[in-house]
Amino acid sequence: MGAGDQESGNLPPETAVKPSLLRHNSPLIQVILIGFVCFCCPGMFNALSGMGAGGQVDPTAANNANTALYTTFAVFGVLGGGIYNILGPKLTLVCGCSTYVLYAGSFLYYNHYQHQAFAIFAGALLGIGAGLLWTAQGAIMTSYPPHDRKGTYIALFWSIFNLGGVIGGLIPFAMNFHRTEARSVNDGTYIGFMVFMSIGTLLSLSILHPSRVVRDDGSRCTNIKYSSVGVEARAISRLFLDWRMLLMVPASWGSNFFYNYQFNNVNGALFNLRTRGLNNVFYWGAQMIGSVLIGYVMDFSFRSRRARGLLGVAVVAVAGTAIWGGGLANQLGYDRSDVRLKRIRLLDFRSGSGFAGPFVLYFCYGLLDAMFQSMVYWVIGALADDTEILSRFTGFYKGVQSAGAAVAWQIDSHNIPFLNELATNWALMTISYPLLVLLIVKAVKDDDEVDGKSKGDGTIVPGIH
Repeated sequence: MGAGDQESGNLPPETAVKPSLLRHNSPLIQVILIGFVCFCCPGMFNALSGMGAGGQVDPTAANNANTALYTTFAVFGVLGGGIYNILGPKLTLVCGCSTYVLYAGSFLYYNHYQHQAFAIFAGALLGIGAGLLWTAQGAIMTSYPPHDRKGTYIALFWSIFNLGGVIGGLIPFAMNFHRTEARSVNDGTYIGFMVFMSIGTLLSLSILHPSRVVRDDGSRCTNIKYSSVGVEARAISRLFLDWRMLLMVPASWGSNFFYNYQFNNVNGALFNLRTRGLNNVFYWGAQMIGSVLIGYVMDFSFRSRRARGLLGVAVVAVAGTAIWGGGLANQLGYDRSDVRLKRIRLLDFRSGSGFAGPFVLYFCYGLLDAMFQSMVYWVIGALADDTEILSRFTGFYKGVQSAGAAVAWQIDSHNIPFLNELATNWALMTISYPLLVLLIVKAVKDDDEVDGKSKGDGTIVPGIH
């Protein structure tokens, strides 16, 4: 790192600061603020996507837009860590958030003219913006907290963020409540999403540069105030040879791969329009519950950080196996031709017992998503504490994740059997568990090996703050 890239000498020494819930430069307040930014932007996007086909009858436009989205997301997810380190959080987040507004607007346009081109262009642009936003979010969420409370902060973020999906699910449910036979949402639904996304763009201006964020023990989230294109290019290129990142590839690839199957081929295929919106309220609500549960396991179950990590993987593995097993039982009851030929009577939330089983399954899919992703973020956060480093790690994770999602949306466009899609999703998650176990064993340090504590032989290990 060159002299122009590092200004740690100009920063005051680490001294404890007085804890305050209202201190703007505290990690807690900054994580809460980024949670509300994501509440307004990706949270509303999730609600829009979760209705299946972007709220349209024909999923083709949404599938193609999402393919474009996740293709550019894959590139800018990987590059996002470097961009974040160069531009800082405010400019990175404002650029990212503004693209969500355009994407929702493209489906408002599609409602009237049925032209895919604008939606596909907006999807590609959103992929760039999402790469920037999610890299910034990942860096903040994993690096700002104290190292022994990362699961708690991740759960806090995930709960606020997914509250956006809950509120976003209520928008189409309320606005389309009396349209039991309709399959495309009305204009007011898209306008409501755009209003929230615009608020999130403005709120992103409240996020501080990590060099200005101070933990209660006086440590800073980074000592780097300025980076450069050359520094970031070299650092990002090395990630592709980093064994820790390579062990995470199956988990990264699979962590968004299942969305198109769950949104289009479960929620979109089995339920009528207003019930799809209601289901999303509970899908994203389940994410809040799942993140809190796994956050507790990852932070409080054992004294040993490695043991907590291993238990977290085990809990997610057991839950994932049970939930995907339930998904298999449900999927055996219908196939793609049944949906295409309208041989399925769409379920309404007033359908009684026929509604209960698929609804509970969809709820559990949301629970598993939060547990899996929160667990993976915890593992990433356990590899370092510095924002500069973790912005690149989370960028790599989001880039690979988005490449997988781009492939998944195109798979669905080519009418692959539903059963094959389910089996692929289940297999990707299952393969990731032993690799994450190996990563935790080899790379995650226990609490007595960080923060300058003695290992017991008189040797002082430098902290990773």
